[in-house]
Amino acid sequence: MNQLSGTPSTPRDFAVWQHVAATLQMGQPVMLLCVLSSTGSSPGRQGFKMSVAADGMAGSIGGGIMEHKFVELARARLREGNPEMLIRPQIHRKEAPEDRSGMICSGEQVILLYPVKPADLPVVEAIRQALLQKSHGVLHLSVAGIQIVNDNTAADFYRYHPGPNWHYQERLGFRDQLTIIGGGHVALALSRVAATLDFEITVIDDRPELNTHQQNPYAHHKPTVPYDTLAAQVPEGPHQYVVIMTFGYRPDEVALRQLLRHRVKYLGLMGSAAKIKELLNSLLTSGYSTAELAHLHAPIGLPIHSRTPEEIAISVAAELIQVRNSGKQKSTPCSA
Repeated sequence: MNQLSGTPSTPRDFAVWQHVAATLQMGQPVMLLCVLSSTGSSPGRQGFKMSVAADGMAGSIGGGIMEHKFVELARARLREGNPEMLIRPQIHRKEAPEDRSGMICSGEQVILLYPVKPADLPVVEAIRQALLQKSHGVLHLSVAGIQIVNDNTAADFYRYHPGPNWHYQERLGFRDQLTIIGGGHVALALSRVAATLDFEITVIDDRPELNTHQQNPYAHHKPTVPYDTLAAQVPEGPHQYVVIMTFGYRPDEVALRQLLRHRVKYLGLMGSAAKIKELLNSLLTSGYSTAELAHLHAPIGLPIHSRTPEEIAISVAAELIQVRNSGKQKSTPCSA
């Protein structure tokens, strides 16, 4: 099996905008469905999108009977010709007096049906290009239609304001960034898994021409830099995830000393329990506090007795998901 086959992932919404653009270019009507907000155990989370045309679709707003119903609704409205946009709440409880989705998850979501017009094609194409090129921009949906705006002040990735003058905004591109320090076989395996989880992936190594690093087809960025410069190379922020998995104890220590005081959502270190213990003791004796070490995930990954690079990658990816979803309302699979 060729482990080095593949391509860097695009953001989850790229396929939707690709379908919208292609459908408009063929002169056919298309409907954009977007989950404007969600609470509780809703199968469709805020930001989920779907495009629906007469003979095709892309994306998802949560699946199941609810999605089937909305696909049929979207197609029926398209057949009417020149439909207006529609916002419809969906309540996933069978005892709800109205707006029942047909599912019993107990959550709620608000869904927009937006008929994309031929005049929207330049904006749709600009969105598609922004996602493809990982450039900045903010999608803005409102009663006035669809736009890209410049707004770097938003603290939240998604924002929805209901009411007669409703509007919805989201920053284009990947919300979460994963930086892997060390470009070996486990990093390659983790990159492959993370590419399916909507992470923008950076893999850093200090060894020029390392094949598993330079030929990693899943990473969006692959710089080769000394590990003692990592503090300047790795961004900080609430959507930054950092995994250290270099080739040995010394480069692990150099990387960790650079990043231990970094403000990131997740910092993890791969290694045996014995190596981790020795490394943490070294850091404590050199002046790092117990509080500074407390946010480090080490050994990395969920305890599933993983052995191969692929198994380790799955255990680490599971821990990344666990941290990413921590503090959110519990969401479980939903059915009719």
